[in-house]
Amino acid sequence: MITKEEVLQFQKEWGDGIISMSTTFKNGGGHVAEAKEFISKLYAYETEEVLFKPTLAADAQFRLDNVAALSYFVGGNSDFKEDSGFAIKGWNTVRWENAGIKITQDCAVCMGNYFFGMENEPDLKVEYSIVLKKIDGNLRMILHDSHLPYQK
Repeated sequence: MITKEEVLQFQKEWGDGIISMSTTFKNGGGHVAEAKEFISKLYAYETEEVLFKPTLAADAQFRLDNVAALSYFVGGNSDFKEDSGFAIKGWNTVRWENAGIKITQDCAVCMGNYFFGMENEPDLKVEYSIVLKKIDGNLRMILHDSHLPYQK
């Protein structure tokens, strides 16, 4: 069984990972290796199919393997020309606002908004739906749908 506290801790860890990659990139460190570890630790690509629709992806909307996910987070892959590296844009805060969390045995479904902040810029509000599955005692993302809110 998954607890709400585990879900909230996962979300914090995910947000902290985005901030850490931004900081590592800014400081000239090994952000690509860090991103690979982030994906390996928080997404279930190594054990099952993951459905990932990143926020700022239009041409290659769906990232169904860890290579495509890595490109989204850090850029630099010529197969995904639109990717500039979401995780290395300079984020220094990530705040989650869950509209709801539904837990069913080994899965948790979450939906809401998360807000990405950087110095001297307004927060970027992003809508998300995620599904977390407990695999070998650890939560892993098996669905991540993320997009900008509808604009009137």
